[in-house]
Amino acid sequence: MSEGPTRAPERLLAIIVACVLIAALAFAIGRFTAFGASSAAPVPNAADSGFARDMQVHHAQAVEMAMIEYGRTTDADLRSLAYDIATGQSAQKGEMYDWLVQWGLPQSGEPLMSWMADAGGMAGHDGHATTGAGSVEELEAAMGMATDAELAALRDAQGIDADCTFLSLMIRHHEGAIAMVDRVRELGSVPRVIDVATSMAETQTAEVDAMRSFQARLACSG
Repeated sequence: MSEGPTRAPERLLAIIVACVLIAALAFAIGRFTAFGASSAAPVPNAADSGFARDMQVHHAQAVEMAMIEYGRTTDADLRSLAYDIATGQSAQKGEMYDWLVQWGLPQSGEPLMSWMADAGGMAGHDGHATTGAGSVEELEAAMGMATDAELAALRDAQGIDADCTFLSLMIRHHEGAIAMVDRVRELGSVPRVIDVATSMAETQTAEVDAMRSFQARLACSG
């Protein structure tokens, strides 16, 4: 049974608060761990730090799209999925922010995906390797991210069309993340980064499968 429209703003506010608290907790846990770490802790390489920066950008958009869907959909399965994406990726984003703090590195500055060049780059939509060269829009497209126009369409869509738009955008977004995760698992040097990347690959692959089944159930086109 769906909730009335008057409850949606309250639930949306609750998820925002939850995301902030989870991110803060991840940061606090990271700082506590850093105080107890030995001087022999693994030194991050360009893949570790680049992944932490780029995936924060990637996760921020996923959270944005998930919260749009959570606050509007009347489909219980999609609402649950959107909640899981928003809270889970907010927590991961907070942890990755803290990695860079612990490593004494800036949160931004390097071109998107430049860290992937050591492995021959990441195949873009045209099949060519992407290694940080190109416009921001081209690099974001290679990462599976939505454009400003696509985000506007998601906000404006209604009913099943809105659900189908969300699913299409989020599947592409997840597939872009999985490609980045696969690369850092090859190139990264910090065990925690590899562990988080492995968990992300498993979770997002399962979510893609679930979203494809939702597309079939809703008879989404395309």
